[in-house]
Amino acid sequence: MADLINESPTGPAPAVTGGIAPHRRRPRYAGRHPRRFADKYKEHAPQLYADTVAKVLASGKTPAGTHRPIMVAEVLGVLAPQPGEIVADVTLGYGGHAQQLIPHLQPGGRLLGLDADPLELPKTEARLRALGYGPEVFTAHRSNFAGLPQVLAAAGLAGADCILADLGVSSMQLDDPARGFSVKHDGPLDMRMNPCRGQPASALLAKLQPEALAKLLVANADEPDAVVLARALAGRLFATTQALARAIREALPPLPETEVELSVRRVFQALRVAVNDEFSALDTFLRQLPACLQPGGRVAILTFHSGEDRRVKHAFEAGLRDGDYGEIAHEVIRPTPAERHANSRSSPAKLRWAHKL
Repeated sequence: MADLINESPTGPAPAVTGGIAPHRRRPRYAGRHPRRFADKYKEHAPQLYADTVAKVLASGKTPAGTHRPIMVAEVLGVLAPQPGEIVADVTLGYGGHAQQLIPHLQPGGRLLGLDADPLELPKTEARLRALGYGPEVFTAHRSNFAGLPQVLAAAGLAGADCILADLGVSSMQLDDPARGFSVKHDGPLDMRMNPCRGQPASALLAKLQPEALAKLLVANADEPDAVVLARALAGRLFATTQALARAIREALPPLPETEVELSVRRVFQALRVAVNDEFSALDTFLRQLPACLQPGGRVAILTFHSGEDRRVKHAFEAGLRDGDYGEIAHEVIRPTPAERHANSRSSPAKLRWAHKL
């Protein structure tokens, strides 16, 4: 976003002399556009800068620190939420899908929002509360999607009528350098969805042997140069995201720049999946899914890379054979050309769905 000056005064209140408050200069940042994410005050309060947000959206970009829900119309069409129903949004994120789903559940319905991120979940809960959604309509639960059975049981529910899972990383996590998910800005090589648990990517990479890292790069990201990259990266300590990205670029054979950057993204993806044990959690969720749906229930899952999509596809096919599902999507639904143009981050998304008997 275009940032000029901080429009919110900070610091202690000025002394008042003779009933007139002295003029106070607003803090100014070096340059026209603050470079540090922490200084981008508009990104941290987008609701105050609607005009600027609109300009960013019109350019086909996502304002830093926010998230644009993907394939909203398609998700609503697949789930067909009805008044009085129970919906579980097991990857609540910024709350974009939840905000669109809740009105369809009224009167009498409710949405359970799950998210493992302890930093973003309170912000999203506050955002939805500000829209007027009280605890009788919306509840937030700090859990990843594998914890859905426990969340339903704690709420006294036998199952949900609709379940939505939007897999992958949210834009808020990608845009914050402190989370270490992206090379867009330099930051600590962390990548944990929950920064309070587990080990950061830097520690994992420093412990891995070349053979183990090569297997991880293939299994988690289908990286074609896995062996070459594993020999160059395994056992080394990379403190920052850009340090790792440089090492990846230096280790690769001569390739077109686009291919090199794809490999950088695949290595980051593979490490992120490993750090957060994403495939294990997804496999658990998919096994438990039929039991979490009410008879006639619907599930929609958005995936963003082949490892996720294969698991969802195979689980739905097995559920259809076993009689857990009465109908499944045999082909993926992709974002429309208009949506891909308006939101480039939607491009890799694939939507699959299933209906319970």
